Amino acid sequence: MANLKRYVAGFAGATVLLAGCSSDPGAVEEGSDGGTSTGSAGGDQFVLALSSDIVSLDPQETTDVPSSQVSTNIYENLLEHDSNMELQPVLAESYEMVDDLTWEFQIREGVTFHDGEELNADAVVKNFERLLDPDNAKPRANMFELVEEITAIDEYTVEFTTSEPFAPLDAHLAHSAAAIISPAAIDADESGDALLSVNAAGTGSFELDEWVQGNEIRLSKNENYWGEEAQVSQVTLRVVPEQSTRIGMLDQGEVHFIDQVESANSGIVDDMQNASLLTQEQLGFEYIGFNTDVEPFDDPDVRRAIAMAIDSEVLLEGLYGGFGSVASGPLSEYTFGYSEDTQGIEYDPEGAKELLAEAGYEDGFSASILTNDANPTRIHIAEVAQDYLQEVGVDLSIEMMEWGAFLDATDQGNTEMFVLGWSTVTADADYALHPNFYSGNHGSQGNSTFYDNEEVDTLLTEARSESDNDARADLYAQAEQIIIEEAPMIFTVHNDYITGIADSVEGFNHLATGIYDLSEVSINEEEAGY
Repeated sequence: MANLKRYVAGFAGATVLLAGCSSDPGAVEEGSDGGTSTGSAGGDQFVLALSSDIVSLDPQETTDVPSSQVSTNIYENLLEHDSNMELQPVLAESYEMVDDLTWEFQIREGVTFHDGEELNADAVVKNFERLLDPDNAKPRANMFELVEEITAIDEYTVEFTTSEPFAPLDAHLAHSAAAIISPAAIDADESGDALLSVNAAGTGSFELDEWVQGNEIRLSKNENYWGEEAQVSQVTLRVVPEQSTRIGMLDQGEVHFIDQVESANSGIVDDMQNASLLTQEQLGFEYIGFNTDVEPFDDPDVRRAIAMAIDSEVLLEGLYGGFGSVASGPLSEYTFGYSEDTQGIEYDPEGAKELLAEAGYEDGFSASILTNDANPTRIHIAEVAQDYLQEVGVDLSIEMMEWGAFLDATDQGNTEMFVLGWSTVTADADYALHPNFYSGNHGSQGNSTFYDNEEVDTLLTEARSESDNDARADLYAQAEQIIIEEAPMIFTVHNDYITGIADSVEGFNHLATGIYDLSEVSINEEEAGY
C-alpha cells in the first residue's frame, strides 16, 4: 500500500521535527497564551496542560469533553462510572427500578453544596426540571427525553417516571449533563445575578477558584466534602494549544500532566526521564459508513465485500500508531453489553472479490466516499480505503466538505460512503446501538446509514425494557452480531486517548469516557527527580 507507507513516513518525520522543538528551551514559552510558569509543579498542587479551554462551567450547557473534564471534578451525579465503567452510587445512596416505568433513588443525607445549600430531593428535582424544560433548550436534554416526570416523594427520595421502558436510564444519569447543581446557583443563573456558565456550585471534591478564559482554571479542595477529601489542595488546568509546548512543559517539570499527544510523538514522552505515556482506550469507534438506501450499498453482500477488502489492522498501526484496538463491532470492551464472542468481518481480499462477483459486480463499480476536510486522520482513512478497494475492482473517489455541510449530507442521505466516528458517552450499549441502527432514528437522529432491520429493532426495544442486566447484555450481543454481519458500517478501530504524566503522580484516574477523576491524585515529591 504505497499511500499508507507515505502516511507512516510522514508521521515519523513529524516525530523528528517535534523532538527538535521540545528540546529547544524557547519552545516551552511558545503558543501558551501566557499559561506557563517559570517554576516546577509543586507537591500540593496538581498542574495540567490541556490543548483546549472549556466552553462553559454549566454542565447542562456543554457537549465538549474539556468542559466535562472540569465540571465532573466540581459537580457530582446521582451515579457515576468507576474506572471499570461499572455504575456506582454517589449522591444517590441506593436506587431501584420499581417497575418498567418507575425508578426510585434514595438521596444521600448530610451533603452540602459549595455555597452551603443542602442536597435533598427538591434540589435533584429542580436540576432535572431545568434540564428538561423545552424553553431552556439544553443540548443534552435528548438523553432524558423519555423521562416524563420527576417527583420528590419525601425529603430524600426521588422518583423518575419514564414514558416507556428505558433500562439504560441509570447509565444516562452518570453522564456529566445530569450533574447536580446548587438550587441557589440555579436561581442566581435564572435571575442573571451569577451565570452558571462562568460560576459553579456543586458538591464535588474541588470547588472553583477562578477561570481566566483562554489561560487557566484554578480549583481548590472542598474542605467540607461529604466523603474522603482530595489529596491535593489545588488543581490548575492551563490552556496550552501547542503540542510541542505541552510536551516541553512536561519534560521540564512545569506540569504534571498533558493531553492530546499524537501517536507520532508518543516515543518522545515515553522516553522522558521523569514522565511517561498514559493511554486509555476510548468508548467510541471509528467507522466507514454506507448509505444502505442507495445501490449498490443496499445489498448486504456488497457491504460485506467492501468490509472484507479493508485491513483495519493496517489502519490501526499506520494511522493510529497502534494505540487502540481493531473494532470487531461498535461496542468496546468498556461498554456494557460488550461480548467477547462477537465475530467481526476478517480481512479477505480474495473473498471480497468472490462476494462482489456473486452480487453481480465481477467487473467492480464506481462510488464516492465523503469526509470532513478538517480531520486529517479521516482523510487518510478515505485515501487508504481508496487504495484497498482499487485492488478488488472498486473505483472510489474522495469528496471533502466542511464539518457542517458534511453533517447535513450524512443526515439527509446525500452520501454513498462516508468516514465518521461515534462516542458511546454513557458506556452502555443502548447509546451505541439505538441511535445508530434503530430504524426510527434515520438521519439526524443518528442512523446516518439509514439501516433498517426488523429483528434488530425488536432486540433493541426488548433490551430497553429488560431489567435483568445479563439478559439485557445478551440481547445487545445478538443485535450487534446481526449488525456486524449486515455491515451498514465498516467498524475500524477503538482508538486510545494518548496523554503524558509525571512519574511523581499517583491516583490519577483517566476514564474511558475521557473524564479525568482528580479526587485521589497525590504528588510523591521523592519521585519528581527534576
